[in-house]
Formats: sequence, C-alpha cells, structure tokens
Amino acid sequence: MIHIVLFEPEIPQNTGNIMRTCVATGAKLHLIEPLGFSLDEKHLRRAAMDYYEHISYKTYQTYADFIAENKPQALYFFTRYGKKNHTEMDYAANEDIYFMFGKESKGIPKEILADNVDMCMRIPMNDKVRSLNLSNCAAILVYEALRQRGFEGLSLEEPENFKGKDWLLK
Repeated sequence: MIHIVLFEPEIPQNTGNIMRTCVATGAKLHLIEPLGFSLDEKHLRRAAMDYYEHISYKTYQTYADFIAENKPQALYFFTRYGKKNHTEMDYAANEDIYFMFGKESKGIPKEILADNVDMCMRIPMNDKVRSLNLSNCAAILVYEALRQRGFEGLSLEEPENFKGKDWLLK
C-alpha cells in the first residue's frame, strides 16, 4: 500500500486535494498534528469533494507517535534539500511505502531530514521557484510509485461512472 504522510499541514485545500488523490489511488493518509485547520472545515471538504466519506486516514499527535505505530520500513522524505530525483527510488521493492511531506511554510524539520538523508528526494524543477504545490507533489509521487508497480489496483477498463464509458464515441 502507498501511504502519504503530512507533517503538520497548514492549508486545508491542499489536504483536501491529497485526500481526493488517496481515494483515487487507494492510498492511505496519515496526518501529524498540529494541523493548521479543523478536519471538519468546509474548505477541506470542498477540496476533497464528495470523496471525503471514502478517505482512509489517521491522525497522530507527534512524529514519534506516527513512527511507533507504523514502524515504516520504506519512508521517503520529500524536500527541496533532497539530492535524489524522485524517479531514482525503487518503489516496487517494498509492499508498504510512505511518502512524507512537510508543512507548506517550513517543510519537514531539519532534525528529521538529517537522520534520513539517504531517503530524501525531490522533484526536479528549474531555479525560478523553490517548490511545487504540496498536493501536486503528492500526486506526482503517488503516480510514479504506481507506474513502477504497473498501476496495481487501478484500471482503464472500469466504466466511466458519470457520463458512460462510450461518451467520447457518441
């Protein structure tokens, strides 16, 4: 299973978008407090749309609580300070993989990153921006992991639920 871990997220719309990505891909969301919003906040639910009821998530009071409960064997840290390209990692090597993202304003604390330098990665970009939007980064990484795993659990063959599978042909 793919797990997305948000360390002290601040913007409800980003978390809501990530919730939607989790539902679409079968990923589980882990939220490390404090959160910069309430989980029942209308902006969070608006971004997650009508998928909110399908999201699998858990909250933790601290990073240490998250580690103690999950004991992740493959925990990847997304940071602009990472020296590895996100596509260099082998996401198919472990059944459960965890992608951790930091708060929008400050990222993941240096103390956590320094203890996990070999697992720090980044998405390549030019020097005109320091980072991409958090929810975009989560989607990029989840889909790269799924691509490496042959998009397990996902299908192009499922009928389109809203307009019908032959909508383009009509």
